[in-house]
Amino acid sequence: MGGVDDNEPPLKRVRVPTVESGRLLKNSSFSEPVTSLVGLMARPLASEGKEDIIGSKGVIKKVEFVRIITKALYSLGYERSGAALEDESGIYLHSSAVNLFRKQVLDGYWDESLVTLRKIDHLDENILKSASFLILEQKFFELLGKNRIIDAVKMLRSEITPLGIKRKRVHELSGCIVSSSKLALLGSANMSTESANSRMKLLEELQKLFPPTVMIPERRLEHLVEQALNVQRDACYFHNSLDSTLSLYTDHQCGTGQIPSQTTQVLHGHHDEIWFLQFSNNGKYLASSSSDRSVIIWEVHEDGRVSLKHTLTGHEKPVIMVAWSPDDCQLLSCGMEEVVRRWDAISGECLHVYEKSGLGLISCAWFPDGKQLLCGVTDQNISLWDLDGKELESWKGLRATRTSDIAVTKDGKWIISLCRETAISLLDREAKREKLIEEEQTITTFSLSKHDKFLLVNLINQEIHLWSIVDEPMLITKYKGHKRSRLVIRSCFGGFEQAFVASGSEDSQVYIWHRDGGDLVRALPGHAGAVNCVSWNPTNHHMLASASDDHTIRVWGLNRVNLKRKDSGYYCNGVVHQCNGNSK
Repeated sequence: MGGVDDNEPPLKRVRVPTVESGRLLKNSSFSEPVTSLVGLMARPLASEGKEDIIGSKGVIKKVEFVRIITKALYSLGYERSGAALEDESGIYLHSSAVNLFRKQVLDGYWDESLVTLRKIDHLDENILKSASFLILEQKFFELLGKNRIIDAVKMLRSEITPLGIKRKRVHELSGCIVSSSKLALLGSANMSTESANSRMKLLEELQKLFPPTVMIPERRLEHLVEQALNVQRDACYFHNSLDSTLSLYTDHQCGTGQIPSQTTQVLHGHHDEIWFLQFSNNGKYLASSSSDRSVIIWEVHEDGRVSLKHTLTGHEKPVIMVAWSPDDCQLLSCGMEEVVRRWDAISGECLHVYEKSGLGLISCAWFPDGKQLLCGVTDQNISLWDLDGKELESWKGLRATRTSDIAVTKDGKWIISLCRETAISLLDREAKREKLIEEEQTITTFSLSKHDKFLLVNLINQEIHLWSIVDEPMLITKYKGHKRSRLVIRSCFGGFEQAFVASGSEDSQVYIWHRDGGDLVRALPGHAGAVNCVSWNPTNHHMLASASDDHTIRVWGLNRVNLKRKDSGYYCNGVVHQCNGNSK
């Protein structure tokens, strides 16, 4: 192989581009000679000399820093900029041996690439064998693609098998010779001699074998930047904004201004105390239930305004809870020791009524498939029904009470229910296994987190406990400050990654804590009666709703000076009222 004359003017020297994608493929040709590159192999990487340290902390190696930037420039398609940075800094992305190796692989010079492979520094024998196997495998498939069966058999015996590795794969390759179906399965992407994409994929696989000092991993700079942003986001105690708000220009830090704390709307529609409310899974609807025996479905518009969609009537007793179907097309409502009704959320039509003769139902929940539902019964049993009302199963599990929460994990494996005054059962019906959360005080309600990792447990002693339920139940945090003496008060998870906990309170306020730290973030006044239930919009982290004995629902948003509302007020079922957040 010939070399480059080092006495030639610099502009005439052959320079192998280190392009990471398209350009190296475009400029390469199967008939193009590779001998003109050998002279460059003597060029060492700058990292072989003394490394400079940059940055205020003294931990960033200049050579690594520049090489990663160069890699990013090439990956973004800025080829001239990448080449200019290499020339000006004297720090090259790849050694001459690596550049030559890459070009030989893309041009299909397999024998030459195997020779060059052994001239690359920092590769041990295991890496050399594994890399050689990948190269020879590509060669094997391309020979078969050209119908050169005898040549493929020879190289399988004389080149691939002697490597002594991946014996199962060697057996599969031998099967390709006699089985066209196996060949199509294993080598369809590798067989065409014109398959530049398959060779680029081969390079990507080879890169995974090499140490990062030899070939920098793809998207390394992007990965480092994303890591830095994630660390800043995770360290932001009040983080409650979308990732799109993160910027490289400044360090990220949210204040409490990202927490919904301003009344943006007061909803009137119920004529008595509102006991329960819940946003739909897609955040586009809000359902509320009341002691006035009605259920209301509210629509959440794109501008954040909430309007009444349906008023659902038919219950003969106060409605203690509602539950959205997984697809948000249907809604369950449970009367107090009465029946469960299933509604079409779009039309408002009642689709079915579930009841047990002589008994009352006290809770309801959907199975994740949306085809079955669970109900708590006053005889302390749990009943499983299909949508048509056929009772499929019933088992002991509940304590008798006015309300008794029930939940199912998203995989359908665990059924969670109150089993004693001070205990919650997590039942795996298939494995016949049960885990218990045991408290010292009476449990009133509980709430399951979005990813089934945590359970919020409301207690009679004015505390809310956070339990981890991933493995064995473990108490994580306690929240205090809200008031509860006689009513059923409900809490919920919410905000970005459900990093906050909100709760109602008998002192007419909404309380918000940081989930992990347990610190009280905000207490929101505004209601004129006890706040029985809260719900945080799962898709809009800046929207929270609260239901009260004052017959109203308050919608909370960000505390902005210039809210885009008519007359700088808030909407009340389409009517604008002035409000500073404390009006009744």
